[in-house]
Amino acid sequence: MINRMDAIRELVGGGLTSKVNGEIIYHDGQTPPTEDAIQSKLTELQADYDAKQYQRDRQPEYPSIPDQLDKIYHSGINEWKKDIKAVKDKYPKP
Repeated sequence: MINRMDAIRELVGGGLTSKVNGEIIYHDGQTPPTEDAIQSKLTELQADYDAKQYQRDRQPEYPSIPDQLDKIYHSGINEWKKDIKAVKDKYPKP
């Protein structure tokens, strides 16, 4: 899930420290972003994360790489494509 620190890191280029009390320490002359910039970046990052849900859904259903290679070796590339296509069809790109 996307959080406030992700947005701030994107805006200032990483290199941040977060204290237990939530205070953020900027390093190397970084300029803290405005609240509007943080909120805008959060919205952008969340939209990108949401748009890629299909990737997270597909991943656990794909066979392991060794199993995929074994399928290709024993059954051929077209049989492998059928297996992969079934997962892609189940979780289509938006």
